[in-house]
Amino acid sequence: MYIKKILWIIALAGLVLLGIFSYSVYNSIFSPNTKFEDKSKIMYVPSGATYQMVLDSLRPLVKDISSFDAVAQKKGYSSKVKAGKYILKRNMSNNDLVNVLRSQNTPVSVVFNNQERLEELAGRISSQIEADSVSLLQVMKEESFLKANNLNKVEALTMYIPNKYEFFWNTSAEGFRERMLSEYKKFWNTDRLNKAKEIGLTTNEVSVIASIVQKETAKVDERAKVAGVYMNRYKDGWKLEADPTVIYAIKERTGDFETVIKRVLYKDLKLESPYNTYMNVSLPPGPITMPDISSIDAVLNYEDHKYYYFVADVENFGYHKFAETLSQHNRNKQAYVRWINSQGINR
Repeated sequence: MYIKKILWIIALAGLVLLGIFSYSVYNSIFSPNTKFEDKSKIMYVPSGATYQMVLDSLRPLVKDISSFDAVAQKKGYSSKVKAGKYILKRNMSNNDLVNVLRSQNTPVSVVFNNQERLEELAGRISSQIEADSVSLLQVMKEESFLKANNLNKVEALTMYIPNKYEFFWNTSAEGFRERMLSEYKKFWNTDRLNKAKEIGLTTNEVSVIASIVQKETAKVDERAKVAGVYMNRYKDGWKLEADPTVIYAIKERTGDFETVIKRVLYKDLKLESPYNTYMNVSLPPGPITMPDISSIDAVLNYEDHKYYYFVADVENFGYHKFAETLSQHNRNKQAYVRWINSQGINR
């Protein structure tokens, strides 16, 4: 009888200990282990990160790093760290955390528009994905890649179509470039290619004129009309005489692309540069900025009219007054000159 009691006590003690152990294990795996009050926190795991680096990043975000470590080791995550952007939610358990870090790399939205040079584009992209601006610029300018895709360094900007794209944060510089090449080929579909052929332009020439249109007017509903002016001049063998090309030529000559030029002076029109359309009949060798899709399509679908001139409309800011003749244009221009002088804008 005495032995039976002892056996019962041992059995009960074993059950209690097993219960305590099971509860402890359950808590370790399934109980909330975050300590931040926000609904969520974003955690970036860089390419080549070690498991220890993950633990160091997690330490400020979890209550008990040791219990996370135990679960991660048990689930094999410690030897299978993956780079990416991960969203950790408040009150996640260790099991949830491991599952997220193991398989829920969250895409990021990458947005860019109207950069004037590849250098600016590389900087813009590097602020949104892991790849740094130096590596991005290197692959953007890689001669073998450009040659293989019928581009050169001054045309290279045309390959990057402004839009909103989804990427994994840990996308490499090469990965970004290849995706943009794919998007570029999709953009220049059969319909757009046929339209470019119909108006007698290459895709690069379309982008060059579109970049001028982009700089001339911020009004999307006016772009086809402005494009029509430049296409009239181009088809008739005129110089385009576009002020934005002169401003770009000045920036290129000085190397200062941060400078703001609000007024083009007569002396500027004589600047020797392949981008200066007051000096050259031919189009600039490359775009003077990254044109929006609306500007590219405005050139492909330019408005068929008889206008050869336009100037800013001081009675309807943002828009322009158009003219068929030089005398008509000069009358329109007088109002603009009076206004710009009244504003004290000398440069």
